[in-house]
Amino acid sequence: MNASVLDPQMPMTSWAHVASLSRLRRDEPLFTAAGLFLLALMIPTGAALLIDTRDWAGVPGWIKPLKFQFALGVYLLSLAFFARYLPEGLTARRSYRIYAASIVAAIMAEMVWVGGAAMLGTRSHFNMDGVGGILYGLMGILALWLTGASAYYAWQIALRPAPGGNRVLKEGIVLGLAMVLPMTAVTAGYMSGTGGHFVGTGTGSINLAVLGWARDGGDLRVPHFFATHALHFVPLAGLAISAWMGLKAIWALRLSALLYIVFVVFVFWQALQGRPFLPFLG
Repeated sequence: MNASVLDPQMPMTSWAHVASLSRLRRDEPLFTAAGLFLLALMIPTGAALLIDTRDWAGVPGWIKPLKFQFALGVYLLSLAFFARYLPEGLTARRSYRIYAASIVAAIMAEMVWVGGAAMLGTRSHFNMDGVGGILYGLMGILALWLTGASAYYAWQIALRPAPGGNRVLKEGIVLGLAMVLPMTAVTAGYMSGTGGHFVGTGTGSINLAVLGWARDGGDLRVPHFFATHALHFVPLAGLAISAWMGLKAIWALRLSALLYIVFVVFVFWQALQGRPFLPFLG
């Protein structure tokens, strides 16, 4: 499939240019700048992780800020990529610019909260003591607000004709973005109310490489992860289906989206049963 299908406003022949920074900055400069800023922050945070050996419940204190910087940086850059499919002229409107600024402000507030907790040698999440409990509730509201940007993008992109006439790709983008908010609200909302992300008798001392998910019990971060990444997996399914099965295989895309929801529900249930993700890995 030609790369121009992914870029309806500027015909391109090289995949290397599809997600170029110049295009991201042109389509959504604020999200692009904020996303790159968060990724750049990983350098000093990584240095702090090496220098500051304090931990919380056996976990290095600077791990969470590092993970948040990466995750929220990728989220903002993903929205900047999808901005090319928004209705023409939308990002230039004052109302949109105010809304985008509020999303970035919510994300930066989250980073100050998580980073500040690391500096103080305490925990940010599941901290219900005094001021910590007030901040935890406030940050939960901000998390819903920033996640809602994906639903707003889904709504706006649905109003625009399919890029390159590819209805499969368009519906994949819309469905993937639309699925993020409700699935994340359920998985993250449940996790925030339990006081932790481990389920069962496990302690999380045995973890899956890189992702850090518990191997000795259930881990609610697993369904939360897949819920938030629907905006990547489902559009990619739409791209693959349109390339392999043609532009009329909308049924295959909808089936894929349904199966993805079923998968998230399954790993959520699996975690609630105190069982690790991919138990055959040991």
